Amino acid sequence: MIEKDKQILINHRIRQAQEALVEISVLIENKFLGLAVNRIYYSIFYAISAVSIKDGFTTSKHKKLLGWFNKNYISNGILPREFGKMIYAAYENREKSDYDFLFEITKEEIKKYFELAKEFVSEIKRLLEDTSK
Repeated sequence: MIEKDKQILINHRIRQAQEALVEISVLIENKFLGLAVNRIYYSIFYAISAVSIKDGFTTSKHKKLLGWFNKNYISNGILPREFGKMIYAAYENREKSDYDFLFEITKEEIKKYFELAKEFVSEIKRLLEDTSK
């Protein structure tokens, strides 16, 4: 992939992550917590996708992408372990929210994950900016 095209895709994924974060605020405010769970996960997913594009890693499987990211960015200390735990919690919460009709999550829990997702996306943006210099 040409470097310019790669940067366009990376920017697109970061924009998607940021848009999802804006959507989460609206969803929480209007008490659509199940949808907020979904958007929290996808804000994280889009940010991780941006990193995978930068590194040339491709997969169509979410779990494989998360595993690759954990191995290359969490396990080796580039990003804090707290993010690794948050990523998998967001993935599991999204799965439960989508498929388990008994799944419930509190507004306080959502707000905690939302704050972590904002930190994560911000950290990914910083990481991408540092590596593009």
